[in-house]
Amino acid sequence: MAVPVLKLVLFLLSLLVNSFLVVQGTSWCVVRSDASNQALQTALDYACGTGADCSPLQSSGLCFLPNTIQAHAAYAFNSYYQRRAMAPGSCDFAGTATVAKTDPSYGSCVYPSSQSTAGGIATPTTPTTVINNPNVPTTTPINGGGSAGVNNPGLTPPIPTTNDSKASLDCMVATSSMSVMILLVLSFILHPIWIF
Repeated sequence: MAVPVLKLVLFLLSLLVNSFLVVQGTSWCVVRSDASNQALQTALDYACGTGADCSPLQSSGLCFLPNTIQAHAAYAFNSYYQRRAMAPGSCDFAGTATVAKTDPSYGSCVYPSSQSTAGGIATPTTPTTVINNPNVPTTTPINGGGSAGVNNPGLTPPIPTTNDSKASLDCMVATSSMSVMILLVLSFILHPIWIF
């Protein structure tokens, strides 16, 4: 009798771990397919100028190819998003980006999937080099290269005023699911004790 109960407990524990990992799944920030090249260039300049790690996008970097505005913006957006611990609003870039559950990495270009793999907390910097993309006309950032976010309407992530974000909902679902699964496992473990 103890072996079937132990197998059931182990099965339920594996379900618990798997359901928690799926709910807490990793996400990446990628380019929306309907974003214009000019909007992407502006958002790319913003992301690289406010803390995204854009060094892999340099001509000698692992993510330089394909040398397109879409590919470069996707990497920069994701770096920015991960360095901000996937905070609500950090993957918008004036409507040019969206969150994806599929890893966009390709070849030797590996997209960070967490704050630690993205190089930690981002600190705004002024880019020392500009990425020239021959496929897109060069534009000057909206803020003129000055302080980030001050004169850059629509690109600065909004500050949430409520806790109604999807990230908050995911956390509540994960917590609730885990609590239910723990109670279920404990009920099977303690079931023989309850029988008199």
